[in-house]
Amino acid sequence: MLIHAQNITFARRNFRILNQVDLSINKGELVVFLGPNGAGKSTLLSVLSKEVKETSKDVSFKNKSLSEWKTIDLAFQKAKFSQENNREIELVVKDIILMGRYPYFDSLPRDKDWKIVEEAMRETEVFHLKEQNYNSLSGGEKQRVHLARVFAQLNNSEEGKIAFFDEPLNNLDVRHQYRILEKIVQFTRQGNVAVIVLHDLNLAAEYADRVLLLKKGKVVAMGTPKEVFNEKTIFQAYDFPCKIVQHPITENPMVLFKN
Repeated sequence: MLIHAQNITFARRNFRILNQVDLSINKGELVVFLGPNGAGKSTLLSVLSKEVKETSKDVSFKNKSLSEWKTIDLAFQKAKFSQENNREIELVVKDIILMGRYPYFDSLPRDKDWKIVEEAMRETEVFHLKEQNYNSLSGGEKQRVHLARVFAQLNNSEEGKIAFFDEPLNNLDVRHQYRILEKIVQFTRQGNVAVIVLHDLNLAAEYADRVLLLKKGKVVAMGTPKEVFNEKTIFQAYDFPCKIVQHPITENPMVLFKN
């Protein structure tokens, strides 16, 4: 077990966002958080990534309480892609991706750091933008730049790393959505963990090892897509009718919403 969270409850301004959430994730898993708007998906991601300190004592990473981990040590073990990344930054693309390498050097990056940055740019198909001002990019291009930063940060020999992605596919076209998901799968198959917040249930069905379905801060269901994706459970979470069919190629569940 790489990460374990028990009885996670979190409130802000007397409003309870998470209510007694339990979760365990094993090495090599890709876990997707699903649920309607306001379900608590992004907040739970922030708790697990130690961005919400009030509850970090209830989360353990590699059998050690998250509250006991030093920030610098965690920088080699975990990275997070956030929804707020698209704000304006007065830097060129390669320098933003280099931020992922900051924990690895004191003042000047080494050749190895630049090589890893280049590799990440090529993997996310932003290499041709490396000298371009970040603020001139489209939303999808900015998205891919920050994904490259995450991949660059976790490019090391540590075992059992964890990457958090909060809606990483926003603004991406279909081709890049699938390319990024394939890259994340490759990361998990190396004994690491990826936790992703998504809205697309069918992409979750295709790529997730397990899904956590939330509604109003509570767990509705947790399991493989085949275990969770049934018409009753999906309706319970989204208050909207659907039909579950089998994907004609992959044989995974396929959700068809109907009014």
